[in-house]
Amino acid sequence: MEFGIFAQAHVPHGELDVDWRGAEHARLMREVELAVEGERAGFKYVWASEHHFLEEYSHMSAPEVFLAYVAAQTTTMHIGSAIFNTTPPVNHPARVAERVAMLDQLSGGRFEFCTGRGSSSTEQQGFGIPDNATTRSMWDETIQEFKAMWREPRYSHDGQWFSMPARNVLPKPYVDPHPPMWVAVGNPPTFEKAGRHGLGAMCFTIGLPTTLGESVRVYKEAIRQAEPAGEFVNDTLAVVATMVCEPTREEAVAVATRMGMSYYASLVYRWLDTFPKPASVPDWPALIPEPTADAIRDRIDQGTIIVGDPDDCARAVQTYIDMGVDQIITGPNCHPYRTQEESLRSLRLFGAEVIPRFDKDPVHRTTRMREAAPAVRR
Repeated sequence: MEFGIFAQAHVPHGELDVDWRGAEHARLMREVELAVEGERAGFKYVWASEHHFLEEYSHMSAPEVFLAYVAAQTTTMHIGSAIFNTTPPVNHPARVAERVAMLDQLSGGRFEFCTGRGSSSTEQQGFGIPDNATTRSMWDETIQEFKAMWREPRYSHDGQWFSMPARNVLPKPYVDPHPPMWVAVGNPPTFEKAGRHGLGAMCFTIGLPTTLGESVRVYKEAIRQAEPAGEFVNDTLAVVATMVCEPTREEAVAVATRMGMSYYASLVYRWLDTFPKPASVPDWPALIPEPTADAIRDRIDQGTIIVGDPDDCARAVQTYIDMGVDQIITGPNCHPYRTQEESLRSLRLFGAEVIPRFDKDPVHRTTRMREAAPAVRR
């Protein structure tokens, strides 16, 4: 099991209302500090989302800029897009290929390319895309084109959603043949699609992790028969999950019950309206109730939430391992009332006491996947 950090640039209204310029800057700098400290603590990856127009939920509209800034302050941590939106009205595919290669060059081969098509009608319609079904067709077309852009000296395309005359897309990636490729996934069909394309799969948990079991199985089965969209198969499944690690269980419970965990989940369902919404989730502006201390303790006892002392957190990590998950990613800055001091303390303790129990390989799993593939460029 490997571990990563998720940078979302969540900027709570309480801070925006006081000083919107200062609030955005402070939150972005918090994300940078968490990534740099995360590398010291043993986290191998930092992932930056791409969202547009989603006030409060995420102000991370240019992850390539954030990731370049983090890359300059780290040496071993892989920097990943979670996601780069590859629908042509949002980002022309050739520009995406250029950014991927540039980040790979400047980071010395540490970039991870996770793709997606957006999950909010606010975002899609803001760029003139009429509906979610259209983005599916756009992604299907673009995902097949990147390896040719990175490989060929004269690339051209004439498709339904974008066209371009023969051009040499530059720079080429630093690593051979190209950075690991991923896709953000949500429901079982997209897990199967990720596996069939030989892509790493990144998913998000709000409920119990055990609900992912069938989707993980579908992905692992499909990837064994992959026809990869890239030059190699990236058999890696990552899950974004809440993590609070404190010296004692009760200290962790105290943080978890007051940091706004459910408020953030309410924002997910407010903005990401292409996700299926459970009947138990109220319509915005009504909010999902925050968990009680007893509810958190029950989940700790069951090993279904990465909250508690180091032993509690390790038991929950094992739950994900038993399902077949390869990487756990945590977003400390995704909760409005969690302080930076609490987030840093949690990362350091988790890194010192939990990560060494599970991640004993200094080489990134995705690097091993890439290096095992036949060489393409000479």
